[in-house]
Amino acid sequence: MAVEPHHSFEQVAACRVSVLRGGAGQPLLFLHGAGGAGRWLPFMDLLAEKFEVIVPEHPGFGLSDTPPWLDNIGDVAYFYLDFIEALKLKDVHLVGSSLGGWIASETAIRDQHPFRTLTLVAPAGIRVNGTPTADIFLWSREELARNLFHNGNLAEAMLNAPMSEEEQNIQLRNSITMAKLAWQPRMNNPDLKKWLHRIHLPTLIIWGDSDRLIPPSYGRAFQSLIPGSRLEVIPVCGHLPHMERTSEFVTAVASFIGAAR
Repeated sequence: MAVEPHHSFEQVAACRVSVLRGGAGQPLLFLHGAGGAGRWLPFMDLLAEKFEVIVPEHPGFGLSDTPPWLDNIGDVAYFYLDFIEALKLKDVHLVGSSLGGWIASETAIRDQHPFRTLTLVAPAGIRVNGTPTADIFLWSREELARNLFHNGNLAEAMLNAPMSEEEQNIQLRNSITMAKLAWQPRMNNPDLKKWLHRIHLPTLIIWGDSDRLIPPSYGRAFQSLIPGSRLEVIPVCGHLPHMERTSEFVTAVASFIGAAR
């Protein structure tokens, strides 16, 4: 049965942030990627059968404010520590995809006390010598859509979906904030590698085997840098396992969290 999410605005660190929330149980905080999180998606529905799923739009994205203090990924990481405190969340299962995985990593190296588990889904944030990532800032909207997925039909559906003027404005706003946070250096923090060893949470790293944005070898790099972490590679899958291989993704996350309790 589909979960009807509740939408609210929360005031945290002088930032009015848009939040979708649904389900019941232990809190699962999902941090979205560059595309934003304005809609309640099927994977959220499935996770909400087991957890209370909380999906904020990052500062500067979607309907959330762009606060004057927003300069870099570290600012967003500290914001989410304030967000968790403001909402009085405890034993949080933190899940982040792509940009959101980078933010989740940066948050966990600063303070992991609020968290029960960490799941990183094809996170950005590091560089592997000799293995470049794609430069999404050079791609057109069509190129980005076609490179996000292994399944071309999903790319076509994304490209053919009608967009209102408001949605186009939000997409432009997301792109501007993304550039502000990740333009230079491109999609990484050179210092992050040095501090991932501080993460001592049960950690699952999920990657699609056909990821064209961030090669699957980056999954092995993250695994080697986070003590005791586990890597799961999903076959026939691009950069967004939660959207392209929803069932496998939800099963992997729910099984991992269940075993870590």
